[in-house]
Amino acid sequence: MKELRYSIVGITFALIFCGLPVRAQEGIVADSINQQTNEVDVKEIVFGHIGDSYEWHMTDIGDKSIVIPLPIIVYSSMSGWHTFLSSRLEEHGGTYEGFSIAPAGTKYEGKLIEKDATGEAVRPFDISITKVTLSLFMNSAILLAIILGVAHWYRKREQSASAPGGFIGLMEMFIMMVHDDVIKSCVGPNYKKFAPYLLTAFFFIFINNIMGLIPIFPGGANVTGNIAITMVLAICTFLVVNLFGTRTYWREVFWPDVPWWLKVPIPMMPFIELFGLFTKPFALMIRLFANMLAGHMAILVLTSLVFISASMGPAINGSLTVASVVFNVFMNILELLVAFIQAYVFTMLSAVFIGLAQETKHEKEKIEI
Repeated sequence: MKELRYSIVGITFALIFCGLPVRAQEGIVADSINQQTNEVDVKEIVFGHIGDSYEWHMTDIGDKSIVIPLPIIVYSSMSGWHTFLSSRLEEHGGTYEGFSIAPAGTKYEGKLIEKDATGEAVRPFDISITKVTLSLFMNSAILLAIILGVAHWYRKREQSASAPGGFIGLMEMFIMMVHDDVIKSCVGPNYKKFAPYLLTAFFFIFINNIMGLIPIFPGGANVTGNIAITMVLAICTFLVVNLFGTRTYWREVFWPDVPWWLKVPIPMMPFIELFGLFTKPFALMIRLFANMLAGHMAILVLTSLVFISASMGPAINGSLTVASVVFNVFMNILELLVAFIQAYVFTMLSAVFIGLAQETKHEKEKIEI
């Protein structure tokens, strides 16, 4: 538990700072309903939620939007460092200190830009605290509070005390399930070395998945549906697998046990094995990203049916509203299951890849016999 606690602190902060460069992908959410045509802009609703932004939109009360402005931190090659709240942009007509949000349809749509001497839009070095980054901080703080709280309870617990119940018991069940059923069985004899990282990855993904399903602040941010976040997680697994790989593992990569004509004069199999080193983390990245993104999009599209059918008459609107509510309830329950499954699958595949990299020559000979 002590190793797990220290690992979670270190890896969580690494994930936070790796996530800082996540940029605004779709810009600040505008009005979801076109005021002139009175039609629902489903694309704006969907991409406004799943995209990153420089502010956190809470709700609308009448014509007034309730938002949390976030700090913009950029470095311009022309004017140096700039730090200000995103609300300054709106207060000054969309431009502040030479920076503005690129409009829709442009090259840097939704991202912070400035104009160079020729008047062309360029991107500054941007480490702003965006919606996804803020959510990373909050969700990581929740993760640390939970794990450190459980560790504190066990540190004070006497050896003869009865098994814990309540939340502590629930956490023990989760930890032991992942530890025994996934890590221990997939990694092999050296599982203790990698258990802290794999447990951290599981709970980090699971908590971010759950928080993404909560529709109100501090939930609702599409963290694990952001490919930059899943890329950082996949890179962490890639580094763990290859930095701690055994000599037998690397021998199988560069000189696999196949007929010689597959290795010389054209190193076909070594090339395939080397290419496989990168396809494994790529699969981890895309799997988590695509599954979480698709779930968010499906829920938002189903919700939009209520507003799309508003102009079709009370009968159609009422029927689609009922269908939308029923399917939304089903999808949210399904997404709770998916939130756990995706964290479980990512951890299990990472453990399998680590276990394959831990194979020794003696173990390989035993398997062949």
